[in-house]
Amino acid sequence: MDGLSSEAREQVFRALGESVARIWSRLPQDIQHHLFEGAVASQGETQRQQIAVFLHGRHARTADGVKARAMPEPDSLGG
Repeated sequence: MDGLSSEAREQVFRALGESVARIWSRLPQDIQHHLFEGAVASQGETQRQQIAVFLHGRHARTADGVKARAMPEPDSLGG
């Protein structure tokens, strides 16, 4: 990012990351996959599991809590 200090750049990256995390479960699966792989590429393969666990907890269908568990799976609806 031209013209930004490294501190300002980190703030932008942090803001974008937090924004993506807030809407993670509403993003299409292919976008989630690309963002996840980009994050792993950026942080290193050793962070894959940590990133996956974090995002798993952010997803409406996989987050801990009664509401998430109460959501029926598509195949449990008879379809």
